[in-house]
Amino acid sequence: MRVFVLVVTLLGLLVAPAAAEPPHGLYRSYVALGDSYTAGPGIPNQVGQPAGCARSDQNYPALLAQWLRIPQFTDVSCSGARTVDMTKPQRVSGGTNPPQFNALRADTDLVTVMIGGNDMGFGEILRTCGDLAARDQQGNPCERHYTAGGKDGIAARIAGVGPKLSAVLDGIRKRSPRAHVVVVGYLRILPSSGTCFPQVPLAAGDVPYFDRNSRALNAELGAQAARHQASFVNPYPYSHGHDACQAPDRKWVEGLFPSAPAAQMHPNARGMQAVGILSVPTVLFGRLQR
Repeated sequence: MRVFVLVVTLLGLLVAPAAAEPPHGLYRSYVALGDSYTAGPGIPNQVGQPAGCARSDQNYPALLAQWLRIPQFTDVSCSGARTVDMTKPQRVSGGTNPPQFNALRADTDLVTVMIGGNDMGFGEILRTCGDLAARDQQGNPCERHYTAGGKDGIAARIAGVGPKLSAVLDGIRKRSPRAHVVVVGYLRILPSSGTCFPQVPLAAGDVPYFDRNSRALNAELGAQAARHQASFVNPYPYSHGHDACQAPDRKWVEGLFPSAPAAQMHPNARGMQAVGILSVPTVLFGRLQR
């Protein structure tokens, strides 16, 4: 919590009266890549094309660009994106999002990327676990389902995300060799124990299993960032007490019945602000250390 307070203090300095140049002249061209946890579906105001990408002008990349006064900002994040959509067009409602890598240039000097949740089948996992929990709210039917046969299927999917993210980071470096690349992890959805069924439709016994795998996914993202000399921001530990089971004024992620404008099971505006704030030290000082 002390770290979070220090970051908020730093942010207050950054958003002081506007200057003609970005702080320290660090960044001129910023490209944001990612999926819906970057784009911000349902958070006002929804901007950009195609509409199916559901980008918000209050998502964490937009906030970073504003706070750091970066002159050239391009957000190509798109809801539903997987790692393959970095290099291939993504069909969405209302059109096609071009390959996200198309936005990268040789002079791009900041890139943030949050990707991997859809590669591991995040939506399918929630649907499956929700269906199972409807018949067994106190047990761990989801864990039993995905570990049937003695192998943890979700853990295997997370391991499979690693090589895909590795290829993404190689692709960014090839196209923008001078960029400070920042991999951003995912927010907490559930507490480490307990449940708030049906707001988040997981059985009580499956909550620790979901928490363990959520931590594992973020750990894999962090490990790949380290291997590729990229920075890593992990908001997960800081979102303790801000999961979807909390009161409306505390939650950073919404459940099945949102109490703030946001998509189901996705960050709200507070969550985006938190990720942005937590990213500031890494984005600033990580660059200074390079």
